[in-house]
Amino acid sequence: MKRRTILSLEQALSLPYATLRFAQLGWRVIRIESTPSGAGLPGDPNRYIGAKVADDDRRTYFIAPNVGKEAIALDLKHPQGQALLRRMIKELDVDVFCCNTLPRRYQQLGIDYETLREVKPDLIWAGISAMGPEYPDAPGYDPVIQAMAGYMELTGDPGGPPTLCGVPLIDLKAGDEVYASVMLALAERAETGLGTRIDVSMLQAAASWLITTLPLLDFDCQPAEITRCGNAHRKFIPTNVYPTRDGFIFMAIGSDVQWKRLTEIPEFAPLANAVRITNEGRGREREAIHREMAAVTRQFVTAKIVEDFGKATIPHAPIHDIPAVRAMEAVRSKLTTTRMPGGKTVRMQPMAVDVPHALTELRFPPKYGQDTRSVLRETGCSDADCAALEQQGIIAG
Repeated sequence: MKRRTILSLEQALSLPYATLRFAQLGWRVIRIESTPSGAGLPGDPNRYIGAKVADDDRRTYFIAPNVGKEAIALDLKHPQGQALLRRMIKELDVDVFCCNTLPRRYQQLGIDYETLREVKPDLIWAGISAMGPEYPDAPGYDPVIQAMAGYMELTGDPGGPPTLCGVPLIDLKAGDEVYASVMLALAERAETGLGTRIDVSMLQAAASWLITTLPLLDFDCQPAEITRCGNAHRKFIPTNVYPTRDGFIFMAIGSDVQWKRLTEIPEFAPLANAVRITNEGRGREREAIHREMAAVTRQFVTAKIVEDFGKATIPHAPIHDIPAVRAMEAVRSKLTTTRMPGGKTVRMQPMAVDVPHALTELRFPPKYGQDTRSVLRETGCSDADCAALEQQGIIAG
């Protein structure tokens, strides 16, 4: 199978996460960053976020999304930089070009689909933006889109403020949409020989996940159905986090059969009554049920509740912290790794799905502009050419 080549003008998280998934497959990913402008630190701002672990431009926040990649620095505001980009696309036989810059900058930088497909007609072009090319000036920041897309309205305690999700869901959702759409485009290209343009709107991608709330508007729903509900489920009762003597446990009752099994556990038998046999009936007594559940669970240590729920096949889980998640065998055995310049192994998140022959240990992220000259040499540039380009500020390394 051909090793695909991805050329990506990327920064922050959404697109680097998408191209990481290609790097995990063993594909070649070359990330483009801007040349120094004299204002601020050069390249991707995420390079400088977090504790310094390798050197100043490879800090903790930057590592995991950027392993397995190469890095070049190119001035795409300069016509000669744009010419170099087109040359790379042709000479490196690039399969996919990606970007997550503002749409109004596509033509200014010479990265618009129409320009690049002139160089390679079967090129697949993918861009992530806040709200799609129809809104060319909107910046795409995960917390902003969480607010805009209603995620914050749906997250948190009913009596508290709107709350951000603990994971940058929208950045990651947008990255997954690029990954999936590129795979579809490659399958279609195999049949038609044609490239395609992919525009991922972070807002639209986020709104596509409102499947359990947004359609309720046309069913004259109650306001409580489309706002914050804490850890409780809006429909299935009881589903919530409950206190134990030494912590908390999450439990989910997803059917009337599961409720019956729950109330057959001696400690929980007093919760049963004729009204609560059905989920609809339990909905009428949801607050009382939550209070009574908590009154029982706080009498026992978490391990005892886990044992009882396990025997009764009640869906449940202790509330793990992140070290506990990494220690789980189902996660620990799937972790990906990278190796720091000094030799230390860094354990990272697993791949989303096991793929045969995928890379589970990936090259440590490159320094800013580390691969500029080597990549340009592949396109036919000599050392003298590279030196001249660097002197003019068109490349950096």
